[in-house]
Amino acid sequence: MSKPTVASLHQALRKSFKSLENNQKVWKSALVECSPLMESLGNLAEQSRALSNVQISNTPLRDFPDLEDRLRFKLLQATDTVLGKLNEKMSSLQSARDAISNQVSAVLQLYEQNTDSLDVLTVTERSATTPSIADMLEWLQDAERHYRQQFLRRKTLLQMLRADNLSLLESAPKRWKTLESPSAEDCITDTLYKVSFFMESQ
Repeated sequence: MSKPTVASLHQALRKSFKSLENNQKVWKSALVECSPLMESLGNLAEQSRALSNVQISNTPLRDFPDLEDRLRFKLLQATDTVLGKLNEKMSSLQSARDAISNQVSAVLQLYEQNTDSLDVLTVTERSATTPSIADMLEWLQDAERHYRQQFLRRKTLLQMLRADNLSLLESAPKRWKTLESPSAEDCITDTLYKVSFFMESQ
């Protein structure tokens, strides 16, 4: 067993969990900002649908030339704006995902480079304040997988959305909500709680 190896691994693990903690906040914050934008998309799609169902020529509004075209243009413009804002939020989600992935890759690489000097007992040893290296590596990989999959699913949904496809836009808020994974998020929060003493100790 190599004490310097364990110490450097512990340092890298602390750094990874700190990154996970910070980026979980960034992720949650970006998702909170996405919800009203998704609702707006659904509302704009409903308004576009209502406009298509109304014969303006049969209403008192027929006296306004090009009204239907102008309203449709405004709705398409508003939809494009909301889609643009959602894509900006996806950049925040991507940054959080990348930061977590990079930290986890770095700690796994360090572990793999030092496997010769680490026996099973060292890797599985735990104390009241320090979980085992094996457990912590597994928790980090689980968290990284969660954010990678979440990002991919949300990005895929957004890429399907088009300003002129009303049925997709109308279903978007509900579909976005079904992507939520509170149990996985709770699990990550629980993991951060489990490593809180470890993170504070040096």
